[in-house]
Formats: sequence, C-alpha cells, structure tokens
Amino acid sequence: MFTGIIESLGQVEEVLVAGTNKSYWIKSPISHELKIDQSISHDGVCLTVEQVDGQRHKVTAIQETLQKSNLHQWQPGHKVNLERCMPMNGRLDGHIVQGHVDSKATCVTVNDLEGSREFRFRFPASFASLVIEKGSASINGISLTIFNVTREEFSVAIIPYTLEHTNIQFVFPGTEVNIEFDMVGKYITRYLSLQQS
Repeated sequence: MFTGIIESLGQVEEVLVAGTNKSYWIKSPISHELKIDQSISHDGVCLTVEQVDGQRHKVTAIQETLQKSNLHQWQPGHKVNLERCMPMNGRLDGHIVQGHVDSKATCVTVNDLEGSREFRFRFPASFASLVIEKGSASINGISLTIFNVTREEFSVAIIPYTLEHTNIQFVFPGTEVNIEFDMVGKYITRYLSLQQS
C-alpha cells in the first residue's frame, strides 16, 4: 500500500524487451537502499525490484501492465516518480493507493496560475462513477484532489513543491499519465452493481 506522496525522482537508464515484457533499469537516490522482491511504486505502478546494482535497480512490466499504463512509452531519460510502501507505523499523508493503475488519462490543458499550476485531464467515460468533486486520484503515483469534474474530465492544482519534486513538471497537453481511482469508490460501485443484478 502506498500513500501517493512521492519520495524520489528516478530516471530510466535502460529498456530491455523480452517477449511481451519490458524491463527497466532505473537510477535513483534510493535505489541502493532497495531490496530484491520489494514493491515500489513507479509513476503509480506497483513493480517488484528484481535486481539492485549500486545507484540503480531493475523492474519488469508484463503485457497487462504495459497496456493499462504509460510504461510502454518509457525510454532512457524518462523521469519516474518513486515511492516505497508505507510502513505500518507511518502516516497516511495522501490517500490509500494500491499501485494498481486503472487506466491512462491524457492532459488536455496546463495553466500557470502564478503560484500554482492547474492541469486538466481527460479519462475514459467508463470510469465516470469513480470520479467525484473534491475526491482523490493518483496521477503518476501522486495523490491529488480533483475538481471541476465532468463525465470525462477533471482538474488538479499543483503546488510549487510537488511541481519541483515530481515528474508532473514534464506533463503537457497530449501527455499520457497513469491514473488510479480511489479504492473506496471502487468498492461502493461494485457493491451497488451487485445489488442491482
């Protein structure tokens, strides 16, 4: 379980293809502290550490993950938001994030508000029931509050600290991001659908 509070920025150094899988060597300030089999959120995608080599670590994404996320676009140089799992005695500063990306969303607009930056994203309408005004969503692993919600779009406002310390600074109109909707909303939607059937 993660909280959506990004711990470090990493950078893709190498991409390896094996059948339908892709493996990534990622260099970061926390790589040397990681352990094999540890689960780490990479742009909101929970991936298992397979190897650690000094200041870098290796993870692999399978076909299902590549189809649902933007990992298929990663190339050397791509900046990655990293977060280790929350310790049991830690604070939940963001919201409950599983690292199981639901879909991709596309940036529609970016507005500089002289002190913050507002991003608008378009997402598949099939997820509309999971998006509520002032609710939470994980975008590239960042826990954010959403507003100005419509059936297929919502906005988020980014403070300067988050802009500087995450890869949302590299998101522009047309950029695809990973999105995970709030888990509580998923359970409620599932429960209601079963009551109606």
